[in-house]
Amino acid sequence: MEEHFSRLEAAVEDKGKRLDKFVTEKMGQAHSRAFLQRLIKDGHILVDGVARKSHYDLKAGEYVEIHMPPPKAYYLPAEKIPLNIVYEDDELLVVNKTPDIAVHPAPGNYTGTLVNALLAHCKKLSGIGGVSKPGIVHRLDKGTSGLLVVAKTDLAHNFLAKQFKDKTAKRVYIAVVNGVVQFDNGIVDAPIARDKRDRMKMIIDFESEKSREATTNYHVVKRFKDATIVELTLGTGRTHQVRLHMAYIGHPVMGDVKYGTKSGLDRPMLHAKVIGFIHPTKNKFMEFSSDLPKDMKKVIRVKEREMKGRE
Repeated sequence: MEEHFSRLEAAVEDKGKRLDKFVTEKMGQAHSRAFLQRLIKDGHILVDGVARKSHYDLKAGEYVEIHMPPPKAYYLPAEKIPLNIVYEDDELLVVNKTPDIAVHPAPGNYTGTLVNALLAHCKKLSGIGGVSKPGIVHRLDKGTSGLLVVAKTDLAHNFLAKQFKDKTAKRVYIAVVNGVVQFDNGIVDAPIARDKRDRMKMIIDFESEKSREATTNYHVVKRFKDATIVELTLGTGRTHQVRLHMAYIGHPVMGDVKYGTKSGLDRPMLHAKVIGFIHPTKNKFMEFSSDLPKDMKKVIRVKEREMKGRE
């Protein structure tokens, strides 16, 4: 496999800009910020032929060379895992993910994921996500159910990724959270960073340079004795954003052991109900909606019976 190479010139307006910010602005549609920072750290991104740190301040006229190493060679098996496909054409497909399946393989676990199922279903998927994430434009946590858009072509991937980055794609979640949410509507505006003590968790951090802006709009759908159904619209799409933001305001998602408390439920009661975007070739806005899964409906029925018992 060959190494891919790109060469970018820092313009006058880029003077004083951090190297990692410059590279993310130029390459962020195709690659994650974390991936690009790792390339800098590993010496794959050079400034006028010299490896620099992420915080290096660029000078106008300097050339930034990005050496993209070839993907690691490992085999991702195609597996005939049932898929609930809501929509499909030559450019993309929309899948209603069940909560028991991870979106893509991770080290030590290369089977049983949505990607494995997609490889068996599709003849082609976009390669921008890399060898372990073909077609994956955005993701849902393993325990989260709901709608996910998958790109079949690189054109579709870039077009969709830009909408997620520019916050023009529509994403609406439904969650059952602990406690009675006081206000009918609200916005949680709190930056998110990775927890230094536990790399598998995220935290609210207003001071770290590594924190990323995160906003979540919520609307109360129904209140119960000790729980609330909320509709959540994402302003940004950070890792664990909905779960962390609701826990931050004192209403963790029911069943979310990572950011809440043990409840006896198998997973967080969180469902990606609506997804909307402009189609890459049809140039029209498309919106899809999915029904709540059975386990969430069951929890809601229990809460409704508890309310009736109080009346």
